[in-house]
Amino acid sequence: MLATLCVVCILMEDKVKETVRGTFEQYLQNKGLRKTQERFAILDTIYSIEGHFTMEELLDIMNASKFHVSRATLYNTMELLTDAHLVIRHKFDNSSQYEKSFNMTTHFHRICTSCGSVTEVRDEKLRQVIENAHSKGFSIAHTSLYMYGTCSKCMAAKRRREAKERKLREQLKEQRNDK
Repeated sequence: MLATLCVVCILMEDKVKETVRGTFEQYLQNKGLRKTQERFAILDTIYSIEGHFTMEELLDIMNASKFHVSRATLYNTMELLTDAHLVIRHKFDNSSQYEKSFNMTTHFHRICTSCGSVTEVRDEKLRQVIENAHSKGFSIAHTSLYMYGTCSKCMAAKRRREAKERKLREQLKEQRNDK
């Protein structure tokens, strides 16, 4: 059963890549731009990544796969893919991260202001509220919601640090009282 599900997932992924490739080919043709091997290698790599990625991570993946592209080619292609609505660029605090956008379900992002981790939140009620917020004369292409706060790992680390500091203060207080 699991093997069958994996085969179905691979077939679906291949179908998505084929569709995205066709969309990008049409976009390039409409803009009068060249259909280069590098551009399509970048697109295929992006649609093999799960979740968010930075330009540096994408460059590392490209280099690890033995398909070397220049930084300029990578940045220029990302601009084209963003313009073609095949990739979404997110600005999380001081960094940019990207994710594939074709066939993606509506989701939202939690960003930890301590460690910078980004987690996706899928909330059906919130999605429905946003999608039902009709604005006259406005068609929603996509939505984004960023929630900034502190993740559970950072909160636990902070509590441990504070407990350690309290214990140290108590020990210092006891040492002063003993003198």
